[in-house]
Amino acid sequence: MKFLIFLAAFVAVATCWSIPSEDELANHWQKFKAEHGKNYVNELEETHRMKIFKENAIKVAKHNARYDAGEVTFTVAINKYADLHTHEVAERLNGYRSPVNKPVRAVHNVSEPVAFTWPWKKSVDWRKKGYVTDVKDQGQCGSCWAFSTTGSLEGALFKKNKKLVSLSEQNLVDCSTENNGCVSGLMDYAFAYIKSNGGIDTEDSYPYTGVDGSCKFSKDNNAGTLSSFVDIKQFSESDLQDAVKKVGPVSVAIDASNWSFQFYSSGLYYEPSCSSTSLDHGVLAVGYGSDGRNKDYWIVKNSWGTSWGEKGYIRMARNKKNHCGIASEASYPKA
Repeated sequence: MKFLIFLAAFVAVATCWSIPSEDELANHWQKFKAEHGKNYVNELEETHRMKIFKENAIKVAKHNARYDAGEVTFTVAINKYADLHTHEVAERLNGYRSPVNKPVRAVHNVSEPVAFTWPWKKSVDWRKKGYVTDVKDQGQCGSCWAFSTTGSLEGALFKKNKKLVSLSEQNLVDCSTENNGCVSGLMDYAFAYIKSNGGIDTEDSYPYTGVDGSCKFSKDNNAGTLSSFVDIKQFSESDLQDAVKKVGPVSVAIDASNWSFQFYSSGLYYEPSCSSTSLDHGVLAVGYGSDGRNKDYWIVKNSWGTSWGEKGYIRMARNKKNHCGIASEASYPKA
């Protein structure tokens, strides 16, 4: 952690004055490996990873220089994924796959559009109400869909029982056969499994391993189930806002395939290259707010650990034409 703080300071200086030198990059590469326990199969692989690290470090410096100049609204930082290309991160971690033929389900929508008037005073943050468990880390498994599923059900069960219990993502990875474990999955399919199975085990009883395994569900460790689940009206941020406000944390899918998402550190995330229809990552909307005019945001919980983003969270642009598809395929369970 000390190295990450030091490196963040180094990058901040680099943004103001210069791109880091080759010697500086080589030195920070050694510290990066030590901090994250990076080991490579051979010298060729290490040389390849070092090259990627250096390229990413330079891009971080250039992006943050743009932030200092007021050209972008968020910062980026070197993190544990700095030796990976963005497409590698997407292939390994972003396991959400949009269904080809999604079944028609009950739809949450509001009869009247939400009025987005200035000044915007209202905000919601379910973390402050006890609905949200600690940030988790999916590791090198494309199980984002499982973490998004448990997150919304944890909130629904808390709302019902007034007790926050961490649910088992591994239970879903191993047992939700409509999904594909560490390869890919859908939150709705996971909800359907939990309903038909009669529940899901606790995290403590069925801990996360980050690899596919045989199903070990035990009804003795059942933390609760759901009665049904609801899809939010597609592409409607006003309906998503209504659901987050009235229901609690909501499972959402986004486009997380951009370099800027991989290295997001702080601020209001707006990426012009983001798609609203090509979605690859399951996350959890836990609230919303505003920093001022035209600076509305969603509070989104990721599953990449607390060293990523704002202690594991990202504030994503809201009311910006369904930015990154956050309202394209959202759903929530009813406990």
